[in-house]
Amino acid sequence: MYAIIATGGKQYKVAEGDIIKVEKLGVEKDSTVNFDQVLAVGGSELKIGNPFLAGASVSATVIEEGRGKKVVVYKYKRKTGYHKKNGHRQAYTKVKIDKINA
Repeated sequence: MYAIIATGGKQYKVAEGDIIKVEKLGVEKDSTVNFDQVLAVGGSELKIGNPFLAGASVSATVIEEGRGKKVVVYKYKRKTGYHKKNGHRQAYTKVKIDKINA
C-alpha cells in the first residue's frame, strides 16, 4: 500500500517503512508526526481525494533534522564590475513512515 501526501509545498509518494526528507517541520527527534493532507491511497484499488481524502492520514517518526549540501548562487553582470557570490543550505527533516491510515 502506498499514499501520496502533501507537505511543505511538495508531494511525496510514500509506503510503510520508507525514509524521506521533507521540508523542516521543527519537531523533536523521535517524536511522531501525522500528515493529514493525503491526496491518494493506492494498493489493491486507488482512492483519490478531492483534493484530500477525508479521514486518511499518514503517521511518521522523526529521525533527524539537518541541512542539505550548499548551493552556490553567483550573480554577475558583465562590463560593470558587479559580481556577488552567495550560498544556501536548505533545512530538512528526515522521517520514517510508520503507518498509512486509510
